[in-house]
Amino acid sequence: MRIVVTGAGGLIGRHARARLHAANCAAAHRGAPERWQIVALDHAAFQDDARLEAALRGADAVLHFAGVNRAPEGEVEAANPAIAQRLVAACRATGSDPHVVHANSTHSGRDTAYGRSKARAAEVIANGVTRMTDLILPHIFGEGARPFYNNVTATLIHQILDGTEPEVNREGQVALLHAGAAVDMAIAAVADRLTGRIAPEGRSMSVGVLYRRLRMFHDSYGTNVIPDLSDPFDLQLFNTYRAAIAPAVRPLTCNTDPRGTLFEAVKGGGGGQTFLSTTKPGVTRGDHFHLDKVERFLVLQGEAVIRLRHVLSNEVQEFHVSGTEPAAVDMPTLTTHSIENTGGGELLTLFWSHALFDPAAPDTYADRVLP
Repeated sequence: MRIVVTGAGGLIGRHARARLHAANCAAAHRGAPERWQIVALDHAAFQDDARLEAALRGADAVLHFAGVNRAPEGEVEAANPAIAQRLVAACRATGSDPHVVHANSTHSGRDTAYGRSKARAAEVIANGVTRMTDLILPHIFGEGARPFYNNVTATLIHQILDGTEPEVNREGQVALLHAGAAVDMAIAAVADRLTGRIAPEGRSMSVGVLYRRLRMFHDSYGTNVIPDLSDPFDLQLFNTYRAAIAPAVRPLTCNTDPRGTLFEAVKGGGGGQTFLSTTKPGVTRGDHFHLDKVERFLVLQGEAVIRLRHVLSNEVQEFHVSGTEPAAVDMPTLTTHSIENTGGGELLTLFWSHALFDPAAPDTYADRVLP
């Protein structure tokens, strides 16, 4: 199925591409054909008729996340309906009839420039295509969000890491929904042919409560204690926090006496699963990524290189680790990773994840770090 993702460089667009890629990886692992032919469009494509039409020609679905929410009010009010009109015009020009999922906003019910703009854009699409899902989204947060860009969660995380006191209305209320959850609903709408209005509820809280929760994550993680992640929302929020500091390589304090050495491998997390592996020289383990799982690598014996690559990037990061200087390396979500034994002897590695492995929902997607 040919699926076009507009606003592909934005927060929701990037999560959409990562999740569609994960579905393709899962299919490849089963020996099945890829389900999605992913076409990514940035905002500039809406100024280029040829490029826009080439992307939409033969499209089965469009996840329409492109939009403008930060500009002078007059520009905002005009921009979103104009983008919608360009999308509809390109569909008509190419004879395409895709199922369009429009990322709308809870603000669309308000008499503001942005609210009117989003409401009008939804009308344009609804009148221009035969299948349309109007996805009404609350405040979206997630890994890779830009601080100071209409995303209070990313801004608070940035200020906590920067050591600055946030200047926000702590009594203000937000309804929070993870970008991945929003994308899952959009993809499900296409897969299940769901049209009409979908309005997921976010987790409601004050900005002050949100700040305190993020601050707790920061203080806990700073002492090498992983917070309780039994609440899926806390897992999503913690992964968002971790993405802002990833990759997290944590040298461990070794307590050495004549008997030997003791150090703490992992603390907290509300449970989870720990296992050990041995790896022969020159062998690589991993080459997979996770959407939600918190995972830690810790070399206990031998020499290794840990490699990480965001699934939407070609940039590879390398971290050389050794059992003689124990350091925990936490794997960011949406980042494929591997560990290679670069020593002459057997490699002994401890792996920890925050949840027990579920064969029915492994949250593990095979994807080579290196070409």
